[in-house]
Amino acid sequence: MKTEGLYQKFVRYVILLVSLYTIAFHIGQFTFARMPSIKFYALHVMVAIVLIFLYYPLDRKRPEASKAVHTICHIVDWAIIILGVVASLYVILNFDAYVDDMQNSVMTNKMIYFFGIVLVLIILESARRTLGLALPIIALVAIGYALIAHRIPGLFGNRQLTFKRIIFALFSDRGIYGTPTATCANNVFLFLMFAAFLNASGADKIFQDFAIAITGRKRGGPAKMAVVGSALFGTISGSCVANVVSTGSFTIPLMKRNGYRSAVAGAVESVASTGGQIMPPIMGAAAFLMSEYMGEPYMRVALWAILPAALYFSGIFISVHLEAKKLGLKGTSRDKLPKLRILARQLYLLLPLVILVWLVSANIRSLAYSATLAIAIAILVAIPNNAKEEKNFKGTVKKSLAMTYESLSAGGRSCITVIVACSMAGMVAGCITVTGLASRLISTIVSISQSIPNPALGLFIALFLTMVSCIILGMGVPTTANYCIMASTTAPILITLGIPRVAAHFFVFYFGIVADITPPVALAAYAGSAIAKSDPMKTAINATKLAIAAFIVPYVFCFNPSMLLMDQGALKAIQGIITSMVGLFGVSMALEGFYRTKMQTWLRICSALAGLMLIFPGTVTDTLGILGVVLVIFINSKSKKAIA
Repeated sequence: MKTEGLYQKFVRYVILLVSLYTIAFHIGQFTFARMPSIKFYALHVMVAIVLIFLYYPLDRKRPEASKAVHTICHIVDWAIIILGVVASLYVILNFDAYVDDMQNSVMTNKMIYFFGIVLVLIILESARRTLGLALPIIALVAIGYALIAHRIPGLFGNRQLTFKRIIFALFSDRGIYGTPTATCANNVFLFLMFAAFLNASGADKIFQDFAIAITGRKRGGPAKMAVVGSALFGTISGSCVANVVSTGSFTIPLMKRNGYRSAVAGAVESVASTGGQIMPPIMGAAAFLMSEYMGEPYMRVALWAILPAALYFSGIFISVHLEAKKLGLKGTSRDKLPKLRILARQLYLLLPLVILVWLVSANIRSLAYSATLAIAIAILVAIPNNAKEEKNFKGTVKKSLAMTYESLSAGGRSCITVIVACSMAGMVAGCITVTGLASRLISTIVSISQSIPNPALGLFIALFLTMVSCIILGMGVPTTANYCIMASTTAPILITLGIPRVAAHFFVFYFGIVADITPPVALAAYAGSAIAKSDPMKTAINATKLAIAAFIVPYVFCFNPSMLLMDQGALKAIQGIITSMVGLFGVSMALEGFYRTKMQTWLRICSALAGLMLIFPGTVTDTLGILGVVLVIFINSKSKKAIA
């Protein structure tokens, strides 16, 4: 046992040193020690491989195994680390030969072929250990398709692909070192480290306490608090499941004590946590990827996301409120809630986030520089809190160093999962590029759409088929990789159909994200059910019902792009907001079966149809939809059983 303890201590020191080195060379890349992009990306992937096999060792689920088994596992882990390091260093040290092969689209060096296979296999295993089986399976299916599709008539034209050409594509800037990895290395990495330092400083508790203070006294307050808190925390989290686990451990038991059923409590948290990924200004780090893919400034992407996110959370609020009314729930008494005046004294902890957003939005400095400065400020603003707890200089220094170590550790864990997810997304994108799968998918859906005589109906069917594709491709895939895959495969479908580019990218991003709460593979809902101790499938079904806004809003901004504030005029945007809110209210009433009293079946059907009519912009549909919702509200309000 003593030897095992020494080994674990050694691993912790290695992790600390590698994490420090990782931050150092990322900062150096954007300041005084720039290197060619591919070298930088290779180094970026290399340190992730090292950290992954230290954080997620082969024996982590077998603590009671014999010493011999542990030793063998450690040897295997270190062998993989060494192979990953050597493969990455080969690119760095033989950079000129590597680039020549990339530019000439030939593989003249057998070592490049060998190390390409090695790196692909290591990244597949890295993804399996950190993210589960979903993403590796998608990547293997993509590789398998590339290998066999040209042999099946109708699937893949006349192009011939060999295994060597596929490896060549994957081990290049079209694959592992492609746009997803480039964006992660250039923008996302330092931001995720900043998020870890920000949370360690106590900012996450500020978000939570603020949400409790402003919603706790309302009817169904704990659920509304979960919605607000998860939206605030989720925007910087970068993972639906991590968000559920982080905030759900507090909010779900509170909702259950307030009277919510277990399945509903787990569903509320999973839906709110998933919504954090679409919440500006950060959108779980996806805002930076969207900026890169669309070639638009980061702050413009964040601006476009405001109204859809507001509608999403408004839809959840409406459903949560109706559920609370139906169950007769009350809020929490004032004396049990955090005091806003006390919270105001700790708002300085949010200073790093405010400065980061200001620097980036004002275009004063690059995102990398801004994130580096924000990390330094996050460390500084935590010192007063540490001093308050420790009461002496030595204790304050010790606690601040411990906080820095914890932040490096937490940041390292969150970063490596994103790095490997982006590498995997690059591999999938590489297979799609060399096979022409995206164009095949585009032509199929476009031809189906154009075969429908009614253009509006044809477009709706194309959007529906694209939605299904996004949900299937997004199952079990983390946010960053999710968007990269959608941007490569499904966004071009909608652009071909005439949907504005921004609306197309937001549409596929939304439906890729809601895969985490859509059965059968609803990872966020299953995480919520584990905390709520509820049936996973019931929780997922309740989550889908609560998140109805997520299934409606993307259609709204495809038919009415003014919802994305895309210069169609303020009046049109206001009209879209009003009609969308009324539509969401109508659909939510239908799903809950309640407005001041239980709704009859025919009223629920009328409410749903009236709400759905408001998806399509137009004087007739808007008028009929609003009249239908108002009529349902009036009829139910006049019922003798109606409650205030």
